[in-house]
Amino acid sequence: MVHASGGSLAEESVDIERRLTEFGLSIFEKIEKLRSPSFTYPSRGLSNVYYEEESRLLKQGGKASSRSFLNLAHTRKFMQTLMIAARRKDLLREDKTASIRELYYQLKHSLPGGKEENTFEDQTESDACVEDLERMMDVLREQLHLNADKSGYMHGRIIIEDAGDTIDCSRMGSGGYAVPSNIERIKIKRVDADYALVIETNAMCDRLKEEKFDKKNNAILISTGGQASRGVRRLVHRLSKEFNLPIYVFTDGDPYGYYIYNVIKCGSINLAYLSERLATPEARFVGMRMTDIEKYGLERVTEKLKPQDEKRIREELSYPWFNTKDWQKELNLMLKKKVRIEQQALASKSLSFVADEYLPGKIEAGDFLP
Repeated sequence: MVHASGGSLAEESVDIERRLTEFGLSIFEKIEKLRSPSFTYPSRGLSNVYYEEESRLLKQGGKASSRSFLNLAHTRKFMQTLMIAARRKDLLREDKTASIRELYYQLKHSLPGGKEENTFEDQTESDACVEDLERMMDVLREQLHLNADKSGYMHGRIIIEDAGDTIDCSRMGSGGYAVPSNIERIKIKRVDADYALVIETNAMCDRLKEEKFDKKNNAILISTGGQASRGVRRLVHRLSKEFNLPIYVFTDGDPYGYYIYNVIKCGSINLAYLSERLATPEARFVGMRMTDIEKYGLERVTEKLKPQDEKRIREELSYPWFNTKDWQKELNLMLKKKVRIEQQALASKSLSFVADEYLPGKIEAGDFLP
């Protein structure tokens, strides 16, 4: 049994509001001095991302970009960033939270002057500015009172406090606890599980719940429903860091499943600046592998690789985070066999096979990829 205590969200909001105020004042001071209003922010993109061997994380480099109001190429983005910063400060003061979609519509309007130019043409523009603010302020968007849609769910012996309500995730019926975008406002009160199993597909998570895998193996089940959301990644990170809970990731045996695992473990290129808060380098891969095909007699239920699959595998072979003996062997074997294998293929043995034999056997034997 493990317990944890939460921090002060009020103090955090005051600190972030202070940083936003300082950002605004820095712009105002340049205007007062008749200088071009501008700001700098960490550059985005692959050229400013590197893999740190010691921490096993993708990290943001030290390159910076600038945005100046008097540079016509920057003016629109400059204005958009300030609009979002101002609205974020308002929400912090009001202690309200908006979705990233609501933020987009709150700030979208036509500029005066008859040119019919909108402040934002689509949500990708506002989302990019939010990420720039995250980089500049060194905060999560959720700490700026911004949320995305819920994605993924959790089931098992973990008790949390969410918005003042105590929730026992082992008593959530067939649906499970929907993982919110903002994990910072959740207090994890108690964890009675031996490990957390992170599962790529909702269907497989449902299968394991029906087979009572969580009860038989004292596990927390977390479904990602495809690529893991920021909320799921932050939750997994907290379970590992705050509770020293082993994290096992169960995906399809294909380059996309392996990438899902990599994002959970090392972080992503787009959000490398958040890897220390979202990634879980202690995670281990317990998913489908090429050696499973012969070992479990799954030759008839494989799927042929498509050209784009082979291209993705070759890309992964070149990534430093896949540059281990075991992963190089796995990826090369997939290219050689020219097949992939899905989680649901285990149903060809029996519906209960994955819960009764496959996963317990692998976990007990420590049959993981790093």
